[in-house]
Amino acid sequence: MQIIWQKGKAFAKEVWEEHEIPKPHINTVSTVMRKLVDKGYLAYEDFGSTYRYYPLISKEEYTRQILGPKLANFFDDSYKNVVAFFAKEEQISEKDLREIIEMIEKKKGKK
Repeated sequence: MQIIWQKGKAFAKEVWEEHEIPKPHINTVSTVMRKLVDKGYLAYEDFGSTYRYYPLISKEEYTRQILGPKLANFFDDSYKNVVAFFAKEEQISEKDLREIIEMIEKKKGKK
């Protein structure tokens, strides 16, 4: 999905070319892309023997649907626990926490 979001539209071969080494087999890339079509995350344009894929969902919406609930469930439905975990593990800095607080305050100011 990351590569498709970056490119906007791409053939499976282009997605494969963007992968880091060790690259998956091209058939693996094609299979994953077909599964993403089946799940409604990608669509494609048919060029006869090949397809050019494009996203049907934004990165933000994908994150909201996939990552958000999984993180919340893993941390007892508490985003506070998510942030506290990363702070405790020293994987989030004080500066990052301040930026998060600023984002929350800005969002509250827009309501």
